[in-house]
Amino acid sequence: MKLNSTVALTLILLAMMLGAGFVSSMWGFTLGHEALKGVTQPDVRPVKDIADTQKASPGKEGLAILREDDILTKVNEYISNTSKGAKPENKSKESKTENKDEPAKSTDPSDPNNQPSPEPSATEASFTDANANLKLPIKSEDRGVLLEIRSATQQGGSLLLNVTLKNQGANAVRFLYSFLNVTDEQGRALSAITEGLPGELPPDGQEYSGTVSIPSALIENAQKLSLTLTDYPDQRLQLKMSEIPVVR
Repeated sequence: MKLNSTVALTLILLAMMLGAGFVSSMWGFTLGHEALKGVTQPDVRPVKDIADTQKASPGKEGLAILREDDILTKVNEYISNTSKGAKPENKSKESKTENKDEPAKSTDPSDPNNQPSPEPSATEASFTDANANLKLPIKSEDRGVLLEIRSATQQGGSLLLNVTLKNQGANAVRFLYSFLNVTDEQGRALSAITEGLPGELPPDGQEYSGTVSIPSALIENAQKLSLTLTDYPDQRLQLKMSEIPVVR
């Protein structure tokens, strides 16, 4: 009798434990489900989303960086084409027109119209020469190297500075003309192209001529320019010029 009651009690306790476990698990599941409402599962394929985003926004390309040599070459070609396209003035037609409009000169010495025009005075001649030279030449010297700007002219849509270099020192000097710095009176840097100047200046005291070309479109509002040239690679030589007149 006691054995049967013990087995029955054990079964009852086991059933109660199973029921309590089931009820607690259902209750925990219900609480967890209520707490996670509105929470969605994250996308586990970020690589695909990035690829789709890149495909969906075409047209974004990297900026193309131009080389300095290519820019200078294009500017030089533009200047050359502009100078070739400039038409010379037809002076012969103008001279013929002027000859037709001018009255015939009399050979009579007593005719007042046949008197020669007076020659300009020394003061007027010096004033004319000063305007023609425009305060040129300008010189700069450092460590035995002499840089000189002898004249400035407008030609083919560019301002041409005729320059000379001379090395009276003991050692040869190398130049990299991309280091040539040209600015206006407002401090704006200007693009300049050099032609004819040597890359290495020997110490022989000989003058080497060349030109510095500056597009006229860059100096429309400029009145005076400054120029700085240094050697390469030491950059110990400093050839500086200012008050360079802009020819119109």
